Amino acid sequence: MSEPAIGVSGARVHLGQQLVLDEVSVVVARGEVVALLGANGSGKSTLVRAALGLVPTTSGSVALLGTPLGQFRAWERIGYVPQRVSATGGVPATVGEVVGSGRLTGRTWWRRTSPDDRAQIQHAMDAVGLGDLAGRSVNDLSGGQQQRVLIARALVRQPQVLFLDEPTAGVDRASQDAFAEALRQLVHRGTTVVLVLHELGVLGDLVQRSVVLRAGRVVHDGAPPPARPMHAAPDHDHVHPHAFDRRSSRELLP
Repeated sequence: MSEPAIGVSGARVHLGQQLVLDEVSVVVARGEVVALLGANGSGKSTLVRAALGLVPTTSGSVALLGTPLGQFRAWERIGYVPQRVSATGGVPATVGEVVGSGRLTGRTWWRRTSPDDRAQIQHAMDAVGLGDLAGRSVNDLSGGQQQRVLIARALVRQPQVLFLDEPTAGVDRASQDAFAEALRQLVHRGTTVVLVLHELGVLGDLVQRSVVLRAGRVVHDGAPPPARPMHAAPDHDHVHPHAFDRRSSRELLP
């Protein structure tokens, strides 16, 4: 049996004096699609950042692709799109250049772009609805469009493990559908995906398991929560992590 793609065991994270993650353990199998759900401040994004080593754990352990985080070096196999981060940091660059930079990871910078590179770059831009903006300066795009550029840059790498923090926030429905289809293709090829979400939305049929956090602790790890009956309309797909039955979940807070 292969090692899991992600293994977080007993992780605690303090930001300043605040305990943000409290003894969190989550294991994600290779090829699995997991949604991290919970209210703002529940620790979802911090869990992702801890799994990537972007914030230190004060106790516990983390492993990626079977390797302890402190020894992990194969970052070209990992994709990560944070929430609400500028695509260029103010440096002039086109959409195509930023997306194409995702193909450089693990390779010499002077290597000429190949026909396969160009095809993958175009495919990634098309997947998020930016195929006709390849020559546009990223600094001229809206925040939602810049988020799509970052998603395309992650997709173009065809990573083995992909972390996405609120990937559909601020993205119109047509582009969400295109992104969902691109993600579906990655999942079909065996990519492990961890999604930080407030609602499942168009990605609901891809999510195999949900991990719900509350106040820095895991309160549910299992099937994605069903929508409330009153929210069963086709256009409403908001999930309610707080709606789990406290009596039926062995991991809920007292």
